[in-house]
Amino acid sequence: MYRKFLNARSPLRLLEKGLHGGLGRGNVGVIVAPHGAGKTAFLVGVALDDLMRGEPVLHVALDQTVSHVRAYYDTVFDDLASSTHLEDAARVHADLDRGRRIRAYAPADFNPSKLREAVKLESESGARPSLIVIEGLDLDDGGAETLADLKALAGELDLELWLSAPCDGEVVAPQAVSAAGEAVSVVLALEPDADHVGLRALKDHENPDVSDLHVALDPKSLLLIRN
Repeated sequence: MYRKFLNARSPLRLLEKGLHGGLGRGNVGVIVAPHGAGKTAFLVGVALDDLMRGEPVLHVALDQTVSHVRAYYDTVFDDLASSTHLEDAARVHADLDRGRRIRAYAPADFNPSKLREAVKLESESGARPSLIVIEGLDLDDGGAETLADLKALAGELDLELWLSAPCDGEVVAPQAVSAAGEAVSVVLALEPDADHVGLRALKDHENPDVSDLHVALDPKSLLLIRN
């Protein structure tokens, strides 16, 4: 399968349809799930989709090393290439590597100002990201204010920003996400089931009717699948 055809058939096209067009530039999205349910796999899937379209991506990790994140991308890409019989997988992999930047910070050292500096440096090198994904951001202390700052940053830089948030028990939006109001445009929930991890929209911009997304996560391959 060719890269362009594979991207056009991606389950993320269904996700965009279910979200009335997707997240959109200038907006912040949050993926909520219990620990180990697949938040990283979802974020990497979104990032790979942008990379397959030639869009630069910045992946920010606050709880993992750069080498760990890179290895995770390699695992998901290898499964994707194998399951879809991707043509010229080695060349595509090299192209995606060139379009992706990974930065790791200690959680206590990270803030939106640091992120703005990172984007400035990437832009100066000719790789201004169209998508930022953030893993491991603690929203328990001052989370609503941080989300408002990230929303302002996404608007200023005209990019999409996705981040993950853990939950215990029922999969609901964390208090900081709810308190952030319009600063967060989309909230998705990952809900483990018998043979897959379901994906459900908790918030879809200002749309009162949340559509069925028809997308799930395969816990074995770590790939987004049609459901």
